[in-house]
Amino acid sequence: MQKDLSNYRKSYEKSELTEENVKENPLEQFQKWFHEVEASDGVDEPNAMTVSTIGLDGFPKSRVVLMKKFTFEGFIFYTNYQSEKGKAIAANPAVCLSFFWPNMERQVIVKGTAEKIAENLSDGYFESRPTGSQLGAIVSDQSEVVPSREYLEKELNNLERKYDGKEIQRPDYWGGYLVRPISIEFWQGRPNRLHDRIRYTLEEDFDWKIERLAP
Repeated sequence: MQKDLSNYRKSYEKSELTEENVKENPLEQFQKWFHEVEASDGVDEPNAMTVSTIGLDGFPKSRVVLMKKFTFEGFIFYTNYQSEKGKAIAANPAVCLSFFWPNMERQVIVKGTAEKIAENLSDGYFESRPTGSQLGAIVSDQSEVVPSREYLEKELNNLERKYDGKEIQRPDYWGGYLVRPISIEFWQGRPNRLHDRIRYTLEEDFDWKIERLAP
């Protein structure tokens, strides 16, 4: 089987990114871009990001996860701590996040370290989730082999009966991670493949060094 994709091309012409028009702090620049993507109404889930980790088998692995909050400290997402990604982070907290917003011809790449957030913060977010999502977090031994789809649905039905009318507590194996960035790169598509790439690198005095990278 073979398919030639060499003619898949487009010209990127929607915007530009210069050293003169970026914010001094990359989290402020991220906020600016994120709000512009939200306002464009051209992306179903602008908070969707690819999380890349180094697995226990030594291989990198990437998957799409929903960012639930960003602050001046970094980027927060939630998952099962006993999942494949949770085990990978426990062994090596160095991770990479990437956001791709094709309608704006933009990409953001974040390198940083992941750490568990405070339990009360995970509790608060878990309580805000719909009941079905709460039960889904409990019923799923994420990344483990299961016999069938029917098995999962049966287990979920059992939990629905067990917790009918009762408060659902967050399991201790489920919660949030904060990714503290050490490097954030902003990519803006430009004509003739001369794309704009501006990278922020965290320095020892907690200032950010801003550099332009060749496309």
